[in-house]
Amino acid sequence: MNAGSSSLKLSLLEQGSDEPVLARELDAPGARLDQAELSAALACGLSAADCVGHRVVHGGSRFREAVLVDAAVRAELEQLVALAPLHQPHSLAALDAVGAALPELPAVACFDTAFHATLPPASFEYPLPQEWRERWGLRRYGFHGLSHAYVARRVPELLGRERLRTVSCHLGAGASLCAIAGGRSVDTTMGFTPLEGVVMGTRSGTVDPGLLLWLLSGDRVDAVSLSDGLEHASGLLGLAGSADMREVLAARDAGDARATLAVDVYLHRLRAGIAAMAAAIGGLDVLAFTGGIGEHAAAIRDEAVAGLGWLGDFETLVIAAREDLEIARQTRALLAGFGERAVQDRR
Repeated sequence: MNAGSSSLKLSLLEQGSDEPVLARELDAPGARLDQAELSAALACGLSAADCVGHRVVHGGSRFREAVLVDAAVRAELEQLVALAPLHQPHSLAALDAVGAALPELPAVACFDTAFHATLPPASFEYPLPQEWRERWGLRRYGFHGLSHAYVARRVPELLGRERLRTVSCHLGAGASLCAIAGGRSVDTTMGFTPLEGVVMGTRSGTVDPGLLLWLLSGDRVDAVSLSDGLEHASGLLGLAGSADMREVLAARDAGDARATLAVDVYLHRLRAGIAAMAAAIGGLDVLAFTGGIGEHAAAIRDEAVAGLGWLGDFETLVIAAREDLEIARQTRALLAGFGERAVQDRR
């Protein structure tokens, strides 16, 4: 179960198979799921599952790996809504809706933040007052961990080599980069929230915090307007008037000045981010692109790589985003460790 900002993707996977037996995508605007529509989708065969794995965006500092969901865990996940108010409610809505439809099945939460639990302090600490950091848990958590974790496993399989220094570029409506060494996350571009980092579809990525303070001062913007602008009216949309990279590239090719600027800014920030990730792992063996833009926008890949020749020789791979496989892997591993009797007891 992969809950996005406006949809819920459901897939049924058999052991040892990468191709879903069944797959459905349901509309879920504003974290609202139609229970009748969900029940109809499950009745088509998805209810044949033995367990349910859920993508949950934020696990905070508490959840560093997949966990079997019970009432106590559900309550703790609710407490993390404040850390991801635009994403966590979607995860919880899916968890509750599917739990109501399939109450007999164990549910496992798999976290986008968990892959980044291996970040060293140099990567995750913010240079902020100690009191603030300790009181409110201010640190860089990182996101898109399920996607980056899949890339970390898939790259050695494709190349037949281990101990690779990989920069994973998850480029879609949301975008983040991850520095991977020995299969572990060493650095990433998203931070305390999914706003930090490279340019995204409607999100700004990193901007000067002093600029934001200036906007909040006087009568310029209030906190609600600032949040909405950074989340929903910035990025490609703010620069080019469209959040769809296909439209932006087509407009650039037709000579549109705003689109040309948007692509230039996007690539400038992307190259800088890749270089920073490579620096965190002492070089670059593999540059992997995944996500909607990463997989399908060849012009972005080509132009990004063309500006990185100074990093030396490295392999470039395009890897289909398969968060569903990573969710299934983590779910199976967790339940195998619990054993059937322990799972029944927890439920």
